[in-house]
Amino acid sequence: MIGYIRKWTKWMLCLAALTLVAGTVLPAMAADAPKPDPSGAATGGIADIIGASAGAPTDNDIKSMSDKEPLAAKVADTVGHNRIAINTVWTLVCGFLVMFMQAGFAMAETGFTRAKNAGHTMAMNFMVYALGMLGFWLCGYAIQMGGAGPFATLGGAATMNSEYTIKLFGKEFGLFGTKGFFLSGGAYDAAAFSMFLFQMVFMDTTATIPTGSMAERWTFKSFMVYGIVVGAVIYPLYANWVWGGGWLAKLGSNFSLGHGHVDFAGSSVVHMTGGVLAFVGARMLGPRLGKFNKDGTPNAMPGHHIPMAIVGCFILAFGWFGFNAGSTLAGSDLRIGVIAVNTMLASAGGAFASTMYMWLLYGKPDISMAANGFLAGLVAITAPCAFVTAPVAVLIGVIAGMLLCVSVFFVERTLKIDDPVGAISVHGVNGAWGVLSLGLFADGTYGDGWNGVPGTVKGLFYGDASQFLAQCVGTLTNIVYVAAIGYVVFKILDLTLGLRVDPEHEFEGLDQHEVAVVAYPDFNLRNFPR
Repeated sequence: MIGYIRKWTKWMLCLAALTLVAGTVLPAMAADAPKPDPSGAATGGIADIIGASAGAPTDNDIKSMSDKEPLAAKVADTVGHNRIAINTVWTLVCGFLVMFMQAGFAMAETGFTRAKNAGHTMAMNFMVYALGMLGFWLCGYAIQMGGAGPFATLGGAATMNSEYTIKLFGKEFGLFGTKGFFLSGGAYDAAAFSMFLFQMVFMDTTATIPTGSMAERWTFKSFMVYGIVVGAVIYPLYANWVWGGGWLAKLGSNFSLGHGHVDFAGSSVVHMTGGVLAFVGARMLGPRLGKFNKDGTPNAMPGHHIPMAIVGCFILAFGWFGFNAGSTLAGSDLRIGVIAVNTMLASAGGAFASTMYMWLLYGKPDISMAANGFLAGLVAITAPCAFVTAPVAVLIGVIAGMLLCVSVFFVERTLKIDDPVGAISVHGVNGAWGVLSLGLFADGTYGDGWNGVPGTVKGLFYGDASQFLAQCVGTLTNIVYVAAIGYVVFKILDLTLGLRVDPEHEFEGLDQHEVAVVAYPDFNLRNFPR
């Protein structure tokens, strides 16, 4: 194991050196090559005020006018710079909101687990932020966005322009980006840095989802390795295929499947990826001690702090406004109002439906199911939030809330998988429902030119069956890819570091044995469910 780490470290140092050479020396050799703009002073100008409508003046028109009207040119340059500044501030503030969702995840997952493991669950939710970020900085960002530049709404990052592709059926299939390693070279650019922050916090949401399904029995050492790998490789590859200009995004231009696989803010890229990883990890770990009887019937293991979990869900909902509306990457895009309201409505629909489902079938409303239904609605609306009407947003949320309840019982009672917080059902099942619902309900009022395809995004019920097919292809790809790479990663960790804690340690509580700090040192935890 030590020898492997040494070889891996040497390889990464060589890669860093090559990246720095490629990002600094080679661009300098080409006079016309785009250059990064770390200060942001040269980002945004005349070209950024040009409209996309027919008959609008072109960049060359403005420049020719500037020769005769220097003051007008200066004013135009300032207006363009300010437009990019507005979009950059919007993107960063929304990124800050999404970062705060990590606190929501920590509280929700910890509240839904038992007191003797509260410190361990909190520790995983805390450290996954740092570990995932380092992996994403190391190579994940380059893999995801290295070929996606320039970022038009942010006015820069023209240097992020290299995508590794293969040719099949006479078409190019983008697989991963090749620029931006260590945020160096051509990635040392104001727009590229802003995009890194926004994309990193999305990745971190994916990374933290399995900490819920695998809670109360996952060794901290194997979790630490997972935290880096998910940010460095697992998440960025699929994200590249959808958001980085990869092959799923090109299903429209290459094969006339709508606008390609469309996922506005991450139902598949973020949540479904996390949900599939949660499924694979929880299945490999096995159930917690005492979860199932010999006849296979499950035993309830209630969370120790439901108020904490509910507050965590509200924090998540608050951050979700940055998640969804921020995905415009432009404060100047007035669709943000529609996106934000659709997000709210879907969450309400999910909470209502899950509450009524439990009340009607089991005699009482279940607040934990209501909270997860609330999140399920948010997960489902994340992909279609920009493309659907308000009544459809409510419908998507209602279906998500019911799917959540059905899935939780199916996962536990039929598949015999122990998921302490319902992560598989909230994020995996409803992530899939979210992208499929876009393929059904996108109403054609938004998304002109999405993924390079002319026209707005329309779903099956609005005349474009091919868009629904593209959504199906993206969903199946996610399941196959994430399940396969997740299995390999977790299996390697199980064989090398060990994936599951010792039974004795699990019985006594992971706070005692895994993280050194006990969450509730003044409590007699013997009175809590074990």
